[in-house]
Amino acid sequence: MQTIFTDSIIADTDPLLALSRAWQLGDAHFSTLHARAGRLFHWHYHQARLMAACTRLQMPMPDWNALYAAALAATNDGDQVLRITLVRGPGARGYGIAGCGETIVMLNRSPFPAHYYRWRQQGIGIGVCAGRLGQSPLLAGLKTVNRLEQVMLKAELEAKGWPEAVVLDAGGRVMEAVTANLFWREGERMYTPDLSMGGVCGTLRAWCLDHLGERLTLADASLSRLLTADEVWLTNALMGVVPVTAIGERHFSSDFIMVKELQQAYEETE
Repeated sequence: MQTIFTDSIIADTDPLLALSRAWQLGDAHFSTLHARAGRLFHWHYHQARLMAACTRLQMPMPDWNALYAAALAATNDGDQVLRITLVRGPGARGYGIAGCGETIVMLNRSPFPAHYYRWRQQGIGIGVCAGRLGQSPLLAGLKTVNRLEQVMLKAELEAKGWPEAVVLDAGGRVMEAVTANLFWREGERMYTPDLSMGGVCGTLRAWCLDHLGERLTLADASLSRLLTADEVWLTNALMGVVPVTAIGERHFSSDFIMVKELQQAYEETE
């Protein structure tokens, strides 16, 4: 297994990355995890996600034991972010994958965004993006390195001064947030968007599906339905479980009933 480690500030200068299929074709996928004091939080969810993506993209599996060891070695005693990128090995010119070499593993380390701890406790008010996600059933749920839709949506966030925002698809269905998955509660039932046609299935989303079990339903929902929810929250592997205090002018209760349950269970399983 070929492994490349870089700190985030020099990752884009690596010559192998510049010549790889990731750069030329976006032929790579990744998972970003929280590492602290030599621990890789929810490692088995990240490994499962990477394995599933390798299978769907017909990409050779890396040596998972060696990858885990390399990921641990790349961390230090601080609070940090570790991104694991799997790049299809070099092969013939063009789109074809026949003859491509073994999967290349890239590890990138960067500081942990400390404001996420505040978000978890206080919640955030979010907007609704005007930009829409396209449908992509071949790649639905995967986190490939082609993140241009998210780049444009993030630009909208920055222009409007929002910390996050709900993103709809071209048909007006609620999909996710710009950098997180989205959940809501109606009474005693929980819901999250069906991502079979697009979006990203995050590792903390997978954990929530396991934890909530039959209490959770995958839904095709409009924005108007989301705005009638009793509680809304966002999840990703770095921010954790973050309560939404408002979507635009619609404000939600600060009781955070389900969020508190999930946060406690999440901390206990780290």
